[in-house]
Amino acid sequence: MRIGILQTGHAPDALRDTYGDYPDMVERLLAGRGFTFQTYDVEHMEFPASVHAAEGWLITGSKHGTYEDHDFIPPLETFIRDAYGAEIAIVGICFGHQIIAQALGGHVEKFEGGWSVGPRDYEIDGQTYTLNAWHQDQVIRPPEAAETVGHGTRCAHAALVYGNRAWSVQPHPEYGAGFIEGLMTHRAPGVVPEDRLAEARARLGTPTDNGAMADRIARFFTERR
Repeated sequence: MRIGILQTGHAPDALRDTYGDYPDMVERLLAGRGFTFQTYDVEHMEFPASVHAAEGWLITGSKHGTYEDHDFIPPLETFIRDAYGAEIAIVGICFGHQIIAQALGGHVEKFEGGWSVGPRDYEIDGQTYTLNAWHQDQVIRPPEAAETVGHGTRCAHAALVYGNRAWSVQPHPEYGAGFIEGLMTHRAPGVVPEDRLAEARARLGTPTDNGAMADRIARFFTERR
């Protein structure tokens, strides 16, 4: 199955040699599940010619806010709506989760409860998953077409499903402990409060359910459920 990766941001330069960029992490996450991949750097306005250029689309994370004024956001929202209308499967992670919701009529903003960083526990589809988080923005009001199927203590809408057309998740199943630790070094200073960083450091060794979430994403792409 051909998956198009819509890249909406880039990993910090200091971490890229070790961990690769966001599409590399996605490909590693979903490896061995029958997918081939092509990346489009939509952050720099490299868009597919058609929503039919792939059999499914995955939208990555980003340092940007969906509500910020960036050239790539309006055409990305249009692309999402077109793919959704064509009933082509869409999966979103973090920013991807948020931009799908925003494009389809939901509302995203900075959460008044602040940042979520590092391993966090989520109830998704009735199961508990431990997954790495790195966000302050979140979906505050989902679109009417969405059903909330996941939540965490600081995230009421941690996973959304839109029938058989789209599925999205706020945390990062593609992030391992090393990458989160690197973000804490290279992106957190002056941005993430120290108490949240201390909380994350205390849990950095917690095993995550990245593989199980990869299976969940793969199931949506292949079975549309």
